Amino acid sequence: MSVEGVNKSAISRVKSLAWNTVHRWLERAGESCRNFSNKTLKGFEIKELQADELCTFVGGKKKATWIFTAMEVWSRLWPATVVGRRSYWNTFELMGQVQKKSKRNKRPLIVTDGFEFYEKAINKIFNVGCLYAQVIKTRRNNRIIKVERREIIGTETQFEEALHESEDSNTLNTSFIERLNLTIRQAISYLTRRTTCHARRQEQLENQLEIVRCYYNFLRPHKSLKFGKETRTPAMQAGLANRRLSFREIFTIRFLFVILERIRRLIATVMVYESKAA
Repeated sequence: MSVEGVNKSAISRVKSLAWNTVHRWLERAGESCRNFSNKTLKGFEIKELQADELCTFVGGKKKATWIFTAMEVWSRLWPATVVGRRSYWNTFELMGQVQKKSKRNKRPLIVTDGFEFYEKAINKIFNVGCLYAQVIKTRRNNRIIKVERREIIGTETQFEEALHESEDSNTLNTSFIERLNLTIRQAISYLTRRTTCHARRQEQLENQLEIVRCYYNFLRPHKSLKFGKETRTPAMQAGLANRRLSFREIFTIRFLFVILERIRRLIATVMVYESKAA
């Protein structure tokens, strides 16, 4: 219910549970999903990457908070997200997470909006190892009246080749990441427009984002990834899973990681004692 945009108060009423119980369970779920994503979202290939920011508030409307998101377009994978101020360091953290978790077999195409710090962060992390462009939209009365496309890193010929090889984009765009932002808004009650719900603390928002990100990547079949009778999740398309997972598997695998880590430490301790005895 939580990943479909239902708030905690409504969940507690529908399920006849105390609000504190729902809150505690969702906090534990957020921690489990974060651990699972950190261990599983690794080794995917970047072909076409889009990044964007989503504005909300935490505590009060005077305190603006930004959600940075990145999306690998070919697989529809949501590999990284950062919550905080709209600053260079958060932009750098987002791109650093993507670069650290991915493998790059060839030069990826990266497209963002015109936010000033993207160019600096991408230059620092990817340098000339990518093609980078910006799509800048001019609005008037909530309508787009002009779209400007700037090619920052790479030549016009290289961009034409990248778009020709792309299975999804015919032109430079940020449509896919903007659609992901809409999905995030619909899935998190804190982000629904004109609502009485909002996150009191940044940790609450981050926990809910981790649950939704895990659900989006591993549980929710993506309609644009339909191949015959099979509809894949983004993780399946990226080669990180061979089937659709369940929340039960994600929540229980946390304890398997803990048990394996304890076994590893026990074996290491035994080997140290044996070596000393020898």
